[in-house]
Amino acid sequence: MLIIGIAGGTGSGKTTVVDTLIDQLQHNEVEVISQDSYYRDNSHLSYEERVNLNFDHPQSIDFDLLCEHLTQLRAGKAIPQPIYSFKTHNRTGETLETVPKKVVLVEGILIFTHPELRDLFDIKLYVHADSDERLIRRLRRDIHERGRDLDEVLNRYQNTLKPMHNQFIEPTKEFADLIIPNNNYNSVAIDLVQTIIQNRLVT
Repeated sequence: MLIIGIAGGTGSGKTTVVDTLIDQLQHNEVEVISQDSYYRDNSHLSYEERVNLNFDHPQSIDFDLLCEHLTQLRAGKAIPQPIYSFKTHNRTGETLETVPKKVVLVEGILIFTHPELRDLFDIKLYVHADSDERLIRRLRRDIHERGRDLDEVLNRYQNTLKPMHNQFIEPTKEFADLIIPNNNYNSVAIDLVQTIIQNRLVT
């Protein structure tokens, strides 16, 4: 099994890179796991309390469970991947059975901040985009896909996302095996990663 970590700031284009790889590979032996599925269960908190949580701090992620699940997949065991709702800011209580595949893509803003998780990645990719581009993408996504209003998104970006990015996410570039500039589509980097994955799929 080849486990590839794909990190980068919010709105950097991680999901676009993942979707492009999936689309080009057209292979049923590729699985995607999102860090977002592993936000901690905050059912003990009210909705108002959950809204004010810092979801861009490493403490918001259940890294122990994510590491455990990746280890189980590598051992050939299926896992019950949590399902997370951005509308309720909490896990839904349901799970998605995820079976081992030859290639597992793990994407998320904070996945390189955890040493044990980093050690599980065979390849580490960091997707980079400048801050203005990331803000625009975040605005579009949160307003249109997650039902947020403009003031909420801007306040969260200014007070939480930006400082957390500078403190925790940007420094993890140093752990990347490959940095993918994604202000525009980077076909060379995508082709390189695709070639690596294809080689693993045919072995």
